[in-house]
Amino acid sequence: MATWAATAVGNCAGGALRTVKPFTPAVRGNIDYELTDKSIDFMRRQRTAGQPFFLYLPFSMGHVPNLPAEPFKGKSRIGNYGDKLMEGDFHVGRILDTLKELGIEDNTIVVFASDNGPYDEAVREFGNQGTPDMGNSGPFRGELGEVTEGAIRTAAILRWSGMTTPNATSYAMFSIMDLLPTFARIIGGSLPTDRPIDGVDQTDVLVGNSETGHRESLLSFIGGDLVAARWKQWRMYFTDVHPTGGGPQREPGLFSASAPMAGYPKAYNIEVDPHEDLVVAGVFSWISGPPLKVVEEYLASVRKYPNPPAPNITRFNER
Repeated sequence: MATWAATAVGNCAGGALRTVKPFTPAVRGNIDYELTDKSIDFMRRQRTAGQPFFLYLPFSMGHVPNLPAEPFKGKSRIGNYGDKLMEGDFHVGRILDTLKELGIEDNTIVVFASDNGPYDEAVREFGNQGTPDMGNSGPFRGELGEVTEGAIRTAAILRWSGMTTPNATSYAMFSIMDLLPTFARIIGGSLPTDRPIDGVDQTDVLVGNSETGHRESLLSFIGGDLVAARWKQWRMYFTDVHPTGGGPQREPGLFSASAPMAGYPKAYNIEVDPHEDLVVAGVFSWISGPPLKVVEEYLASVRKYPNPPAPNITRFNER
């Protein structure tokens, strides 16, 4: 199989980029071994120096192309996707074992989370791997690239020995953006004051002091476009996100744009209708008020602190 691309990095002093190694399928297949090895080395060096640390480790497992390392090829008997998930479980175990070995497992917060829902209809197969490279959003509608529940509602596991209740679950609205202010409070840190912080402190959720948490709303974007808002158990859409077509032609999705609405948003009660099948905006007409108030607050914030341009490779006049 041909080389995909060359990987390059810059040094800490801001010097010129340098070629590291070709990004081949073999390199991709072993990338999680390499990332985990480097992470373990980092933790050991910090422990030896007596320094606390923050480690962000983004595994490749579950993300196309799922290319398992040699020890896991065929191990799951359900293709590359299953093999890579098994490999990912192995690497997570290596991280947890290292924390125990270093004697800091009871003084370290561990978060295992996904940032988006699965590939499904949009990319049924990836390349010529010959095995399905897709997940499933379960009872929710949508997939990666959309703003539906199936696209953005994901599972997360957090371990904080002595502070969180073992085997407890929470359905509080919790965004990955909330981790920054939450961790800042836990370690006694302070947040920047020269910019808006999109996250909220959710320490009370972690320690069991609040069932609902301190987040009531969440705005969702496609690129730089605000296309949906959630407020409590209600989800409102400002663009039409009803899927049509199949495979890569599915709209809206990773390779399509959402069509504008006719001026009236759609609303769903995702607590009683998690698949978002029944539009209730007409029955509960009052529901547009709270989400639109959140939108107005957001618009006021970006007037004071403008957002940087969202990345895109189709709107050349915005560069």
